[in-house]
Amino acid sequence: MLQVDFSNLDASRIGPDQGVEWSRELEAAAPRLEAARDALWERAGDPAAMLGWVHLPEATDVLRSVQRFALAQEGVRDVLVLGIGGSALGAKALDAALGGSGARLHFVDNVEPEPVAALLDRLDPAATLVNVISKSGTTAETMAAFLIALDWLRRALGPRWKDRVVVTTDPERGVLRPYAERHGLVAFEIPPDVGGRFSVFSPVGLLPLALAGVDVAGLLAGARMAGALARADAAGNLPAQTALAQYLAWRKGQRISVLMPYSTRLALLPAWFVQLHAESLGKAYDRSGSRVHVGPTPLAAVGATDQHAQVQLFREGPFDKLVVFVRHQQADRDLTLPAEEGLEELGYLFGKSLFQLLRAEAAATAHALAEARRPNYTIVLEQIDAYHLGWLLQHLMWQTAFLGELFDVNAFDQPGVELGKRYTYALLGRPGYEELAAELARAGVEP
Repeated sequence: MLQVDFSNLDASRIGPDQGVEWSRELEAAAPRLEAARDALWERAGDPAAMLGWVHLPEATDVLRSVQRFALAQEGVRDVLVLGIGGSALGAKALDAALGGSGARLHFVDNVEPEPVAALLDRLDPAATLVNVISKSGTTAETMAAFLIALDWLRRALGPRWKDRVVVTTDPERGVLRPYAERHGLVAFEIPPDVGGRFSVFSPVGLLPLALAGVDVAGLLAGARMAGALARADAAGNLPAQTALAQYLAWRKGQRISVLMPYSTRLALLPAWFVQLHAESLGKAYDRSGSRVHVGPTPLAAVGATDQHAQVQLFREGPFDKLVVFVRHQQADRDLTLPAEEGLEELGYLFGKSLFQLLRAEAAATAHALAEARRPNYTIVLEQIDAYHLGWLLQHLMWQTAFLGELFDVNAFDQPGVELGKRYTYALLGRPGYEELAAELARAGVEP
């Protein structure tokens, strides 16, 4: 199960200045949330709306093809995953959390040369599979890494390099699709109506995770539960409810949205969430074209580590943050703390377990924030496994979609990212970008 505890949002606990009357607000917002639900599901049938991600958990044919490919990769010990942003962050977070018994995944999602060179020095090309992920095949960082990886494979394997490359790209368009066909490379499809930050349950995420031995069927089963709840009325629609909590916090001036899982295994989840919320909701214009400049600023934290770092700010700094905790109820393994002579002052720990301590710290931090009138709510997972993480990630994607409706912005484009890409092309001399290159020269901008 995935549950949400909203009690630390309520004005009865944290006061009327920072809190809300949660039950009353949810009841009042129900018609708006249900209208948003209906609009999203209706648009999900339009490829131009970029809502294809809602159907990914049902794509059992894709699941089977990914599983078959993974099972056939005998001798592969390592996988180079070449992608950036949404092409890497979801799989990276889930691999860190679930780490299967298959191949080791290595994500090359930056172009700093030293780490890339050091990684290639450590790997055996004959036992490494390169998975290049780009819908267009023109993503500069990804394709630069691919060119380096191709040269590395060819030098070591000669014509056998083709056995060690798999492509994930658009089914028809872009640079990589014809390249794969020309060389006879295995190629998986990124659905055209699925944006990168919503693509983790397409082959973008499923393929490397299957190669790593992660239970990808369990991920999709959990994601289907989130989708089922996203069809419910407001009273039972958890994604709509957490979206409402985020929206009400924004209106209260709590413009920073912190995601703080209490788990080292989930330490990379907030990075995925940061991109999801930042690119989807940080918009200058609403759907009518009015200038609005909206969007909660997402912030990553990890418990219990950040109790000793950021929580001081969360509790005593500006009243501008909503903190969302993620906790789990069951540990897969636990360790009991033994008694130790000479350390009797620590007797309150003797006989307790590490998981008991972790749970106590999470509950204490949430209450300490509430005592300081700092709004927070907690998402509770039964345990950290593929099913519950599939549910959680799809829940957060649905939350983002509902928030887009509440802010009346397009949550599925990213116009603010594109100009920086075009300037990069101009600085590198890509044909067709001469005017931008001249503009940069006039401004004295050099690479």
